[in-house]
Amino acid sequence: MSTASTSGAARDAVDGPVDTGPSGAGSRTSTGTKTAYLLYVAGKLGGAVVSLLAVLVTSFFLFRVISRDPVKAMTHGAPTSVEQMATLRKQFGLDLPMWQQFTHYCSAALTGDLGTSYQFHAPVGELILDKLPATLLLTGVSVVIYSVLGLWLGTRTAWRNGSLGDRINTGLALTLWSVPAFWLGLLLIIVFAVGIGPIPGMFPTGGMSSGDSSGFGYVLDVAHHMVLPVITLVAVGYAQTLLVMRSSLLDEMGSDYLTTARAKGLRDAAVRRHHAVPNALLPTVTMVFINLGFVAAGSILVETVFSWPGLGGLFYQALSVPDLPLVQGLFVVFAGAMIVMNLLADLIYPLLDPRVGR
Repeated sequence: MSTASTSGAARDAVDGPVDTGPSGAGSRTSTGTKTAYLLYVAGKLGGAVVSLLAVLVTSFFLFRVISRDPVKAMTHGAPTSVEQMATLRKQFGLDLPMWQQFTHYCSAALTGDLGTSYQFHAPVGELILDKLPATLLLTGVSVVIYSVLGLWLGTRTAWRNGSLGDRINTGLALTLWSVPAFWLGLLLIIVFAVGIGPIPGMFPTGGMSSGDSSGFGYVLDVAHHMVLPVITLVAVGYAQTLLVMRSSLLDEMGSDYLTTARAKGLRDAAVRRHHAVPNALLPTVTMVFINLGFVAAGSILVETVFSWPGLGGLFYQALSVPDLPLVQGLFVVFAGAMIVMNLLADLIYPLLDPRVGR
């Protein structure tokens, strides 16, 4: 028996019989691809779980470096006896050693109990659920608008690189991306809410509604209050989306497969839509999903500037006390939303590019 035959027999003994026909090869390839994808998904899920546990640990210790005493803050400087202070500390578990506070916090958080707010005397979970719809409405509408606008303009400016429209759009995007959102919000309030010179105030200075309407009138009232904060979030968000999409598409434009597609007689619009854009979407998909994570977190500064009754404003109120259970609960929700959105982006990557996860 030859050496080649012996090696082949040894491989057959170890690996078992191998179907050399087309169906066998296809089956092995398909099985290998599924196994690789499942391992990829398992790795991403494991990383997400570890990140969530890290968030729990960070949320507990991070806000305890705040120098202010929560009990003193709750009394608002009113005369309070030592006995009353000790009673409050015992009531909120602040008299326990740090390791006991930590174990109680983690065990409760893993069961969905985020504690009781110091200043509102209500469960943190209920407070978050009460404010969540307002944040989802404001930031959800903003994210959808600026994601679509940024992707569309980013594609067009990159495809016409160097044109007048490209220079104008890129310059405007760079300017808006460098502007602090809260400063832009204050500027819009001064110009379009308070009014300046010949420009009358056309929009409310803050809040979600005037509180004196119902039915369809209430919907219009809320939409009227949303105009300025939505413009603020869209102006900053679309600039980032445009610049990332433009840069990603410019990297793809010199690829050989686009030259081949044009050589086949495809129109320029078809080459852009069906070949260039799908391959340029990976970096942008990450950013879009991160922005979707901000839908839960909202924009703390923008909501505060416009007195929007959402999670961002609630976080600002909690941090000013400091209301440790509420701050920790909101931090976990904000970070958890980002982790989940990143996980979804990672799971969608193989659908956009089959090479990912293999």
